Amino acid sequence: MEFGLSEEQTLLQDSVSGFLAEHANLDAVRRFADDGDDSAIWAGLSELGIPALLVPEAAGGVGLTCLDAALVAEALGYRAAPSPFLGTVAAAPRLLARLGREDLLGEIATGSLRIGLAVGEAVGARADAGVRAAAGKLHGKALFASDFPAAKYLVADAERRLHLVDAAAAVTRALPTIDRTRPTGELVLEGTTAELLTDDPAHLRDLLDTARVMLAADTLGAAQQMLDQAVAYARERKQFDRVIGSFQAVKHMCAEMAAELEPCRAMVWYAAHALDEAPQEAHLTACHTKALLSEVGTFVAKTATEVHGGMGFTDLLGLHYWFKRIGYNRQLLGSPELLREEAARAQRLVA
Repeated sequence: MEFGLSEEQTLLQDSVSGFLAEHANLDAVRRFADDGDDSAIWAGLSELGIPALLVPEAAGGVGLTCLDAALVAEALGYRAAPSPFLGTVAAAPRLLARLGREDLLGEIATGSLRIGLAVGEAVGARADAGVRAAAGKLHGKALFASDFPAAKYLVADAERRLHLVDAAAAVTRALPTIDRTRPTGELVLEGTTAELLTDDPAHLRDLLDTARVMLAADTLGAAQQMLDQAVAYARERKQFDRVIGSFQAVKHMCAEMAAELEPCRAMVWYAAHALDEAPQEAHLTACHTKALLSEVGTFVAKTATEVHGGMGFTDLLGLHYWFKRIGYNRQLLGSPELLREEAARAQRLVA
């Protein structure tokens, strides 16, 4: 069996990449890091139909697959593009479609509704955070809420139930992280009214698996960008009247990055494919894929920076945007160690 991209999928990725190359270049990323305004980029992505990607056709969307979404996530990571993709485009539409919420799906498809994820405590509990539900209201604190400040949030409580919360009804605070390309916040819930979407833990697990695969795809794109920049720099930077790419040590560094990264692409593709076509494999594949991409991405980020020498640490080249994005992706929704432990528990290899 030959597993590759269809012509339509290649065209999708090329169209998104072309738009981002023009409208989400390094200067645009720098501006966003300063003012946090992604409206122009989001408007352009909405015109391309990206918010409707996973929304079923019956609800006004285009009804594509998680593999299609992963290709877009890779393109966004390649440009370190600011976009409310993780929750609004990927995880939320998949959940809401399963729950039959066409009212919300229609708003997502047009790009008028953003939905963030506040489910971090379902992955790793923190002493000063956690959400509990009582009588239709939520109490507690949810950290590392994505796509901040989204219009609505999917919030997981201590019983692994999922609630929909209007951001305006909660106390929201910006939460500074190393990644300035994707705003993060915390929700303080003090008797906040919430809509219970589902009390089935399987829905939360699928939500997390979807988000993890998209984060892995984002890391793949970011690592590919850092590799491409390292190779380009090695071809033009001269020392001792020779381009540094002619030195064996630099050649080996670039070759090792490429060798580590290339197999990851097929793994990301299959993990996204499994979400739709092989649900019995989806959870394990999502855990292992994000764990592997986190480690390979970290290696590529470190090595690509070393190829650039002292220039790699300057703002002039902007490598730090991708470096930090890869680092944040590594920890978000589970570190490699935590994900491998979760996979082992799912296989009953540990208690």
